[in-house]
Amino acid sequence: MAYEQHKPTRPWIQDALPMLVVILIAAHVLAMVYWIYRLATQKQPQRRRKAH
Repeated sequence: MAYEQHKPTRPWIQDALPMLVVILIAAHVLAMVYWIYRLATQKQPQRRRKAH
């Protein structure tokens, strides 16, 4: 009798979940970098010192 290796099948979502988590984290990191870039390059109104 031949020995058959029976591999349990997992749902596709369970196989794709780690990649989805990595993509989600990467998207958040890119959004945060873009947000910081926008804050750093934002033109701020010039504040004049008030004369007392």
